[in-house]
Amino acid sequence: MDARAVTRRWLLKRGSLSLGAIALQQLLGEQASARSAASGDEAAARELVDRPLRPRAPPLPARAKQVIYIHLSGAPPQHDLFDWKPKLVKHHLQPCPEELLQGQRFAFIKGRPLLLGSPYSFAQQGESGTWMSSLIPNLARVADDLCVIRSMRTTEFNHAPAELFLHTGDRNAGAASLGSWATYGLGSENQDLPGFVVLVSGGTDPTAGKSVWSSGFLPGVHQGVQCRAGKEPVFFLNDPAGMPRTTRRATLDALNRLNELEHEQSGDPETLTRMSQYELAFRMQQSVPDAMDLAAESPEMLARYGAKPGETSLASHCLLARRLIEKGVRFVQLYDWGWDVHGTSVGDDIVTQLPMKCREMDQPVAALIEDLKQRGLLDSTLLIWGGEFGRTAMNEARDGSKFLGRDHHPHCFTMFLAGAGVKAGAQVGATDELGYSITETPIDVHDLQATVLHLLGFDPHQFSYPWKGLNQRLIGPADEPRVRPELLA
Repeated sequence: MDARAVTRRWLLKRGSLSLGAIALQQLLGEQASARSAASGDEAAARELVDRPLRPRAPPLPARAKQVIYIHLSGAPPQHDLFDWKPKLVKHHLQPCPEELLQGQRFAFIKGRPLLLGSPYSFAQQGESGTWMSSLIPNLARVADDLCVIRSMRTTEFNHAPAELFLHTGDRNAGAASLGSWATYGLGSENQDLPGFVVLVSGGTDPTAGKSVWSSGFLPGVHQGVQCRAGKEPVFFLNDPAGMPRTTRRATLDALNRLNELEHEQSGDPETLTRMSQYELAFRMQQSVPDAMDLAAESPEMLARYGAKPGETSLASHCLLARRLIEKGVRFVQLYDWGWDVHGTSVGDDIVTQLPMKCREMDQPVAALIEDLKQRGLLDSTLLIWGGEFGRTAMNEARDGSKFLGRDHHPHCFTMFLAGAGVKAGAQVGATDELGYSITETPIDVHDLQATVLHLLGFDPHQFSYPWKGLNQRLIGPADEPRVRPELLA
C-alpha cells in the first residue's frame, strides 16, 4: 500500500498491531454481541444493523407500546400541587423543627428556616378522591385516570445530576437515556420519523442539557432527535438553497456507494448505521414537516390544547406529542423549563411564577390525556409527568428575600403516571404531616425506571448492553431496583 495513503485514522482503525485496533476490535465485538443478543440469530442481527429502528417485539408481554414523558425541568413543588398538608398551613412561617434540620444539607437554605404552607386551596377530585390544588383545575377532570405517586425519592439534590439520574439512571453524563433504551429494544413503528423525538419549551434546555436525551454507549441512531415548531423542525435537515431533491438523491446514492466500499474493507457496523441515518434524514425531509404541522389540526382541537401553530410552547408540544404517537413514534420526550421556584424574585416564586407555569401546563396535559383516551391511544401509551426532585416544606428566603419559594428536596416528591398498564385513580405512598419525609411506600428512581421497562415488555435486570466490560443497565448494576406492583393495573 502507498505509504502516503496511511493516515492516523487508517492506522487506528486497521493497523492490526495498534492499540486503536485492539480497542476497535473490542468495541465492534461488543456491538456485534449486543445486536446478536437482541436479535437471536445472525440474519436478524444483520437486519438490525441495516435497519436499526425496525419495529421489534419485546421479549415479555407488554402493556405499553409508546411513551410520552413530560418533564417539568426545575422541579414543581409537590406541596402546592398534589401533597396537601393542613398542618404545614397551620404553622405557616413558624420556625422549622430542629430535628428536621439535623444532619441535613440544602442547596441554598441557611440557618433555621421558616415553614411554608401552601397559599392554595385543595380539594379531593374524582371518584378516587385524589387531593389536588386549585392551580390545576383541568388535571382535576382526569384525576381518575392518574396514578399519583407521592413517595418518589432520589439521591441527588442539584438539578443536573438529578435530571441525569432520572433520565439515564446515572448521575454522570455519558449513560443512555430512557428513550434511547426504548428504541434500542423496540425500534419504531414509523421508519420515516425518528423513533425518539424531543421537544423543548420554557426558553431553554433542561439544566443537564442535551445529555438527558443522549444515546450514551448505545448506537448513535438511538439518540433523541430534537424537533422545533416552525418551518425548520430539525436544524440542518433541509437541502441547501438551489439544491433540488433529485440532486440530493443522487448525492446520497453516491455517498452510500462509498460507504459500502468502506464497509467491505473495514467491516465496521457503524458504517451501515450511518448509511441508515442518512436515508432516514432524507425521508424526514418530507415526513417531519408534515408531522409537525399543527395547522392541519382543527381550530377546536387547537383551542382545546391552547396551542398555536408555529409556537414553541408546552401546549403546542403536547398536541405534537399526540400527533407523533399517532404516527408511530416510539418515545416522545417533552421538557418544559421554568419550575425552579426558589423565591428569589417575582420570576421564580410560588405566588407569581408558579401559577403562570401551572396555567401553561394544566390545560394541555389534561387535554392530551383526554385526547389519547378518546382516540383509543391511552390503552397503549404510557404517560409520565414530573420533575427531577421535590421542594422543601420550608421557605428558602435566600439572602433575606421576601418572596415565597422552596429549596431543592430529594427526600420526597410527586410524580404521576397515566395510560397503558397503570393503576388508574391510585394514590401511592405518603409523606409526614409537614411533607418532609416519606412515611409509606418509598419508590426510588431506579424502581420507576424498572417499572417503565416492565410495562414496555422487558425484564429490567436482564435488559442490558455490553460496554467497557460490563452489562450496562438503565437501572444500574445493583439488584435492589424492582418493578413496583403498586403502580400497575
